[in-house]
Amino acid sequence: MSSSAFETPVVSTEWLAAHLGEGDLRILDCTWHHPSTNLDGRTQYRGRHLPGAVHFDIDQVADKTNPLPHMLPKAEDFAAKMGLLGVGTGDRVVVYDRLCGGAAAARAWWMFRVFGHENVALLDGGYAKWAAEKRPAEMAPVRPEARSFTAGLNPALLRTLDQMKANIASGAEQVLDARGPGKFDGTQEDVYAFAKRGHIPNAVNVPWGDLVDTQTGALVAPEAISARFAAADVDLDRPIVTTCASGILAPMLSLALKLLGREAPVYDGSWAEWEKAADAPVAAAA
Repeated sequence: MSSSAFETPVVSTEWLAAHLGEGDLRILDCTWHHPSTNLDGRTQYRGRHLPGAVHFDIDQVADKTNPLPHMLPKAEDFAAKMGLLGVGTGDRVVVYDRLCGGAAAARAWWMFRVFGHENVALLDGGYAKWAAEKRPAEMAPVRPEARSFTAGLNPALLRTLDQMKANIASGAEQVLDARGPGKFDGTQEDVYAFAKRGHIPNAVNVPWGDLVDTQTGALVAPEAISARFAAADVDLDRPIVTTCASGILAPMLSLALKLLGREAPVYDGSWAEWEKAADAPVAAAA
């Protein structure tokens, strides 16, 4: 059984269909919705999911002591939960969700990498593309055999509030904000009850949806991704950090940059943390 690493951070529906059932392959349904939508990822998982998939809930695989939403857990907690989900240290992991093939699944992709597990890829187009192609799905919940998973934090893929504050002065890293333009410039309310609206000063808005094909839910071609960053005056040869509202959308930008051969850490706290910090400056539309 092959355990070779994924060549890119995404795999196609064709690839996954050809490799279903391989002994070292683990599939995680990461579907998540904000409570305001009245949708529930676990309920959707129970309704229909990819063969062999188990449900990965970013609100449960999180630091429950942190008042901010779904922040990174400790490495040992992540390891324990992944083991219970049937993911072993040497396994290949494919993550997917139902929101244009990315978002919460991209956060899961980033979380695995933050905790040292590089053998992870996102299903391009997610469940919607898989279902549109009439590929197999099942309703029965999967009860995985527990496995041993080892995790260790890689701080190079993570940014903290203090690091982001220091970056305001240094300008060492370009800050890319994955939210929609209205939330970025503060003219639109977020689904979270933020006291302040706007963005981190000097941040550049690259809405994650701009990188997704609206017909298929798959990422646009690498050349189109590169062109979108160029249109925002992003210098791919300079360091980049990604941010959003609560650390879910930002990893989509990091994944897209990884496709271009660039590594971009994620500011986990994102706007949810930044807007609460009294000494963190805010920029917004005039």
